[in-house]
Formats: sequence, structure tokens, C-alpha cells
Amino acid sequence: MEQPPKPETVTESHVPNGFSTTTTTVPNGSGSESQAPKEHTALSSSSTKKSVHWSPELVTESTFTSSPCESRSNPYFSSSSSFSQPPPTFMETVVTVRNVLGRWGRKAAEATKKAESLAGNTWQHLKTSPSFAEAAMGRIAQGTKVLAEGGYEKIFLNTFETVPEERLLNSYACYLSTSAGPVMGVLYVSTAKIAYSSDNPISYKNDNQTEWSYYKVVIPLLELKSVNPSSNTSNPAEKYIQVISVDNHEFWFMGFLNYEGAVESLQGAIQAGRQIQSEA
Repeated sequence: MEQPPKPETVTESHVPNGFSTTTTTVPNGSGSESQAPKEHTALSSSSTKKSVHWSPELVTESTFTSSPCESRSNPYFSSSSSFSQPPPTFMETVVTVRNVLGRWGRKAAEATKKAESLAGNTWQHLKTSPSFAEAAMGRIAQGTKVLAEGGYEKIFLNTFETVPEERLLNSYACYLSTSAGPVMGVLYVSTAKIAYSSDNPISYKNDNQTEWSYYKVVIPLLELKSVNPSSNTSNPAEKYIQVISVDNHEFWFMGFLNYEGAVESLQGAIQAGRQIQSEA
């Protein structure tokens, strides 16, 4: 299959209505900043099928959440010295024990499933990068950076311009699809915008000289048009999120370590933007 042409430049530009992005200029004049993956049809929230192109090594991610702690009270023992009602019969006690064991079994199975999902998601996240080793080292470096700078919120405030009282809500390690290939970074969702920044600077040519710049995307909530989760029908483990701005710029994110959380947060951002617009 013919590969898309590599971008000639990566520049930071500002689009009307407050939409700004560090864009990759593709020789064919395409208006999209993010390259759609190859050979798949995405499912949009409006039920409109769109022809897109999936990259060959895109993956899906979901989150791992430890099962909630059990109550401190012992379900088999009552410390009460008196009963307001008659004590349970033997059969009632057997049923209670069976129900409790059933709940424990379901929670253990759920925790096991989530642990397996986390392991698989981490593997797929690393596989999305052209270099598995570089991706692994990149995750370690990013974790070190987060600790050194005091958390993702500090990095967000240092990386992007913010408005008064803006707060970071969530952040998600992922990849942005570009014509040059998937770029590892972090997607941020705040009370005012969604923003993406690459973990490392991206090289580009400027007057025959190689320069470096971080790849960034910033979309105010008021400029969000739609968020469309989709997956590869031939490999459901490969999941993606398409984000479209009101001026029809498309961005494809994939390789999430927390896919479901990212979908929920981005759809919440759409609703927040509509609420802000209705109150204006």
C-alpha cells in the first residue's frame, strides 16, 4: 500500500475562532492536521459512515481500576448483643453466605479481567510506536518528567496558555496520528479546552536546516464539533477517537492506556462546550 507523503514542515499556527495547533503541512494541501488511519470505516456519533485510512499499527487502550475494598463489617458475624428481629434461620444464613461468596467471585473475576486488559493495553500502547524500545523509554522518561515537574497539572499549565480559573480535569497518554506516523504524547482535557502535546520535539526543515518543535493541538470547548469513538472491524482491539472542530479539522488519537476514560472525558467536554454556549 502506498504510504502517505511525509510532511515538509511542522509549524504552529492560529486558526480563526480561537483554534490553534502546531500543524504538519502535507504537500497535497490537505486541511487536516491529523492523518486518519488506513482501510477502515469509522462510526460517528451521528451514525454517518466516513471513509478513513487506518495506520497499520494502531492500538486500543482501556483503564485498570482496582476493585473497591470490601466493607469493614464481617458479613458472617453480628456484634450486636440483642436483636430487633429474630435471628436468621440456618437456610437464610446459607443463602447469605452464598450471595457474599458470589459477589466476591464476581469482583475477583472483574479485577482479573481488568489486570489482563491493562497488560494488553500497555503492550499495544508500546507497539503503536515505530520503535518498541523508544516507546518504553519514552514512557519512563515521561513518568520521570511528571514527578520532577509536580504532576500533569503543572506540566499542563507550563505547556499551554490558560484562562482565569481554568482547571485540568484529566490527562491521557496516547498517540496522535500524523502523515509522518503516530506521535506519542499526552491529551489534556480541561474546563476550557482539550489540548495535546507530543512528549518530545518533532524535527522539521526550515530553509534547509533541521529544527525541532513540540507538536501541539489546542481546541477550545466552544470549538468542538464532535467526538467519534471507532474501532477496526477486523481487529476490535484497535480503537480510535476522532475529534472534529467546528471548522472541520479532524484529529485522530489512538494507543490510549485509558481508552474508555478518554472517550467519556471528551464526550463530557462536548457537553460542557454546548452548555457554555447556551449560557452565553
